[in-house]
Amino acid sequence: MTAAADRRKALEILDAAMAAGARAREVAALLSVGLTTLQRWRRQFVGDGGGLDGRKGSRRLVSHRLSDEERQRILLTCNQSEFAALPPGQIVPILADRGIYIGSERSFYRVLHDHGQAHRRGRARPPQGPRPVPRLEARGPNQVWSWDITYLPTSVRGVWLYLYLVIDVWSRKVVAWDVAEREEAQIAADLVSRACLRERISKGRPQPLILHADNGNAMRAATLESRLEELGVLRSFSRPRVSNDNPYSESLFRTVKYRPDYPRRPFRSQEEACSWACAFVAWYNHRHRHSSIRFVTPDQRHSGQAVELCRHRARLYEQARQRHPRRWSRGTRCWRQPKVVWINPPRPENAIDPATLVMAA
Repeated sequence: MTAAADRRKALEILDAAMAAGARAREVAALLSVGLTTLQRWRRQFVGDGGGLDGRKGSRRLVSHRLSDEERQRILLTCNQSEFAALPPGQIVPILADRGIYIGSERSFYRVLHDHGQAHRRGRARPPQGPRPVPRLEARGPNQVWSWDITYLPTSVRGVWLYLYLVIDVWSRKVVAWDVAEREEAQIAADLVSRACLRERISKGRPQPLILHADNGNAMRAATLESRLEELGVLRSFSRPRVSNDNPYSESLFRTVKYRPDYPRRPFRSQEEACSWACAFVAWYNHRHRHSSIRFVTPDQRHSGQAVELCRHRARLYEQARQRHPRRWSRGTRCWRQPKVVWINPPRPENAIDPATLVMAA
């Protein structure tokens, strides 16, 4: 039975959500409680009820109910060292083979449930709570990098090449890349080392660089971890099976494989794949006008040229508006560069978090 304090808390959450514009039925679904149950709880707090459940329950008397001694015997039997790791479905047949009958399998389960022992019996991994959401903020270049590995097909069926890409989250610039014949942590460690050397990332930086990745073998390997410690780079990981936690690398791979010049046939050699990847990175960094950074190239934003370029665009648009003001029904186009880039931005303060709507029974 749900405690009165939990019922009152659920009603407070319901009132706050409805005041914010939510529907009662949707809030009840998030609470995993029926809407009629919430309405009954509200009636219990009316007047001097104090939230007490006025239902009296069944008055049926069962003459063949298990006695207290029999229930205690079931409990002691299930907790013997011989049966402590077995479920009732195995305990009952073993006792029957020995000529012992205490109760049915369902009775065993009922007694164990009443004493809070109806969980998995034997050695089990303790329940794991949900992993925290990675929230990373970048306010300039070389603060947060994201990297991943994708497959490149070859002319041999079942044989793949592996494209390594490291992208700066703030500027979208590809700071390092490589094509290898295998997925290996040593290759990734060398790649990150070259990128840090090229971008002049040192261990004594006031703000350490954060390298974000998913949970692949190469990303979690001790080889890469030790190299990052030497470079003074912090690691960050996505939640398991949540691709949205690494959106910039996933979006980059989508751009890679849907380019018009992406080969229609598999790569015939590693050298051919390297040649194509080199041309793609040069195009992406220096010629591709990225929509999320006001249509400047990643290299322009990474080097700081994008600010002056966008100011020039804003002045040009304002001059055009002054020449023909009737052509403009509102302000000119916004060319300001985004100052902050997030991986999983924080929720607004007035938003309702479904996790807070979970109540303990």
